[in-house]
Amino acid sequence: MKLVIFGANGPTGRFTTAQALAEGHAVTAITRHPETFPLSDESLSVTKADALDPDAVHRAVAGHDAVISTLGVPYGSEAPTTFSVSAANIVKAMTAHRIRRLVCVTSTGVPMKPPPGETLIYRKVVVPMLLKMGRPLYEDGGRMEEIVARSGLDWTVIRPSGLFDGDQVTSYTVGAPQMVGRFTSRRDLADALLREAVEGRNLRSVVEVITTEDTPSVYRVFLKEALRIGSKP
Repeated sequence: MKLVIFGANGPTGRFTTAQALAEGHAVTAITRHPETFPLSDESLSVTKADALDPDAVHRAVAGHDAVISTLGVPYGSEAPTTFSVSAANIVKAMTAHRIRRLVCVTSTGVPMKPPPGETLIYRKVVVPMLLKMGRPLYEDGGRMEEIVARSGLDWTVIRPSGLFDGDQVTSYTVGAPQMVGRFTSRRDLADALLREAVEGRNLRSVVEVITTEDTPSVYRVFLKEALRIGSKP
C-alpha cells in the first residue's frame, strides 16, 4: 500500500513510518525538516512540505492510497490552529486526487470533560489542569474533527490519552469515546493508525486508543509530558 504520513518526524510519526516499512508498505514521510529525519529505506521517500501550505499538501498526497496524519503541537504553541488548517488542506487535496482513506490523530482532551470511572483527585485536580493548559489545542482539535467528519472521505479519527514511549506494541484497547484509561503508548498509537489505514477499520468514526499494559504513573507522565510544555503525538 502507498501511504503518505504527515508529521512523520514526530515521535509517533517515526514509529508509524518504521512499522509501515517493516510491513512492506511504500511510505512518503512528510516533514518540514527532512535533514533531521532518521529513517532510510528503499521504500521510503522523505518529502519536505508544510501541512499548512495547501499547494505543498496537494503535491504531497498525489499517487497514494491512504493518508495518515500524526500532526500535533505542544501546549503553549504559537500555532494553535495547526489541527484545523492542516486538516482542511489535507481533505481538499485528497478530494482533488480522489483518495478516500484518511486516518488522523486528535486527543481524548477534545471533549473537554473528565473521563468517567476515574479517582476523585484525578478528575478534580489533574484533568482540569491539563484541560486548562491545552484548551486552545483541544478546541482546535474539535474543529479538525468537524472538518474531517464533513469531508465525505472514508475517515477515522483516533484520540489517544496521555502519551508515553512504550517498548513494544501491546494488547491495547480501541473503542468509542470516553473510555476509562489514562495512557496511550506511542507504539500502540502507531500500530492503531496503521491498522485503521490498511485494514479499513472504524470507517467514519471517532475512536480512542488506550494502553492497559506496562503503563507509567500519572506523576511521571504529568512531569515529562505536561510540565515540559506539552507532548507531540
